Amino acid sequence: MTCADLMTRDPVCCIPTDSASRVAKIMKTEDVGSLPVCEGRHSRKLVGIVTDRDLALHVVAEGRDATSTSAQDVMTRAPITCSPEDDLEKAIDAMQRHQVRRIPVVDQSGQLTGIISQADIATRAHESEKTAETVEEISRPSIVRAA
Repeated sequence: MTCADLMTRDPVCCIPTDSASRVAKIMKTEDVGSLPVCEGRHSRKLVGIVTDRDLALHVVAEGRDATSTSAQDVMTRAPITCSPEDDLEKAIDAMQRHQVRRIPVVDQSGQLTGIISQADIATRAHESEKTAETVEEISRPSIVRAA
C-alpha cells in the first residue's frame, strides 16, 4: 500500500498570514486537528503545519491575541513529509520516529497533495497490530533531561 492509497486527498490548508483565530475556525469547520500551511491562496507549496496543540500552547497558554498572531508565528516549519509513491510503511515509521499524528503528502516539487493521519491508519489500513504499534510509538512520552 502506498501513501496515495491511504491519504486524504487535497486537504484544506491555510496560509502563513492567516490569523490563529482563522486557523482555529477552519479546524472547527473541517473537523480536523491540524492544517497544512501553504505558500499562498493559489499555491499548494507546503511551508509548514499548524496543529490544535500549537494553538493551545503557543497562543492560548502564552496569552497571545488570536486575531493578531499568525499561522507563521506558531507553525512547525519544514514538517516531516512523505510522497504519494512512498510505501505506507515509510510514512508510519516517520510518524513513529518523530512522534507526529499527521504527515503531509507532497509531490516532488513540494506541492501538497494529501495528508495521512493516525486516524486514517486506524480506519483504513486494516492492520490492527500496526495501528496499535503506531499509536503507542506516537504517544510515548519524550525523555526530558534535567538541566
